[in-house]
Amino acid sequence: MKVILNLCVLLVAGMATAAEKPNIVFILADDLGYSELGSYGQKKIRTPRLDALAAEGMRFTQNYSGNAVCAPSRCVLLTGKHPGHAIVRNNSEVQPEGQRPIPDAEKTLAECLKEAGYVTGAFGKWGLGFPGSEGDPLNQGFDRFYGYNCQRHAHSYYPSYLWDDDERVVLENNPPIPGHASLPKNLDAGKAASYAQFKGKDYAPDRINAKALEFIRDHQDQPFFLYYPTVIPHVALHVPDQDLKPYLSLGWIDPPFTRAAGYGYTPHYKPRAAYAAMITRMDTYIGNILDLLETLELDDNTLVVFTSDNGTTHLKAEVDYDFFHSVASLRGLKGSLYEGGVRVPLIVRWPGKVRAGSVSDFRTGFEDWIPTLLDIAAPGELAPHGIDGVSIAPTLLGAYQRERPFLYREFTGYGGQQAVWLGPWKGVRQGMLRKNNVNPLKTELYHLGEDLSEANDRSAEFPRVIAQIERIMKQQHQPSDRFPFPALD
Repeated sequence: MKVILNLCVLLVAGMATAAEKPNIVFILADDLGYSELGSYGQKKIRTPRLDALAAEGMRFTQNYSGNAVCAPSRCVLLTGKHPGHAIVRNNSEVQPEGQRPIPDAEKTLAECLKEAGYVTGAFGKWGLGFPGSEGDPLNQGFDRFYGYNCQRHAHSYYPSYLWDDDERVVLENNPPIPGHASLPKNLDAGKAASYAQFKGKDYAPDRINAKALEFIRDHQDQPFFLYYPTVIPHVALHVPDQDLKPYLSLGWIDPPFTRAAGYGYTPHYKPRAAYAAMITRMDTYIGNILDLLETLELDDNTLVVFTSDNGTTHLKAEVDYDFFHSVASLRGLKGSLYEGGVRVPLIVRWPGKVRAGSVSDFRTGFEDWIPTLLDIAAPGELAPHGIDGVSIAPTLLGAYQRERPFLYREFTGYGGQQAVWLGPWKGVRQGMLRKNNVNPLKTELYHLGEDLSEANDRSAEFPRVIAQIERIMKQQHQPSDRFPFPALD
């Protein structure tokens, strides 16, 4: 019944023939917090192009990434399966380069759109299968790939090489800048010159953006799906000096990050300015894409989606999330299933179809994009069997849509966590894999309509709601040999 309803909505919107298939540009930021765009309340970081995109389209207030860190979140996006069913449930590196692969048996968003007549390209960070594996982007539905295959490799913005399809291309202008390093003890942390060794010449995001633009030019006469998982603003704090200057002039108190001890990325003399400059540079790259769509007269027939793979990093010495108010009043950061770790921006623009300046509080997640884009690109065709998403095409096109039954997340990282969103309620479990947790199945309960900061646990007051949520938690978890979860398995 849903497919018939959505098909009718799309036909009314003018999607009647294959010749009118919209191009799709899907932009995925890396570790961008809920409140790090001007359109989401940011006051210090300049994001004029994304703010304009929000004014020209729909902004979502309850959008959830696939998970709390990179690889499992992207797996949810590309396979349409929530973390209790998805094949990749945590970051897991494969030496010498790459992450555990999505199996060939998984049908990805790119494969679905390719079957629907789209040429497909991915430009940026992959993280779902080492080079040449069954999870390599070229083996998962993408006709074209340029960027970093491996998440760890993407920690440096000045690498020694990138991947161009299946060819490893050397960046000859860089001696590579490490993604992780400390300031040598013999250097003065208070002098800008001490940090010169952490600056490169060949900034990889420039190359990636150029290749994405080339893909649009090359395929402007046919429907294309451009997946643009930019590495920005994931640390390390690497950004060209010309982008840093406007923020240095603001006079922020900005103590250096030296990584003198413990875990972290490369040092920076002005970390606050660097982080803001990175996000503004990402905004510029996105503006380049939008400008090219306009120049080629493609913007009216192009659906543009912008979101982030999880919330702001918890590495405060490098990214001062309190200074930037990065997640507003939300609790938690990257790695957490509290709101700040997984509630992320979502902006969708489709001129003439998605109402400009609109705001939606419909609860949506990364698993929704396969059915949504199939409803738009190939109305009437069914999404792959076994996915967990719901199409949000009716919401995008201004039609009534019933609230989803629930949203489910689990994560074996950061101590082991589970979460369920049910109407205004949210149930959360924390520390499920920690040895000192005497009750790993204890469920906290929050009423997000009254308590967005998740400060007041109501579990003792509403045992029936807890019972409903715990039933969903039990039903939605399927054991995984790759990512065991003893408290649930």
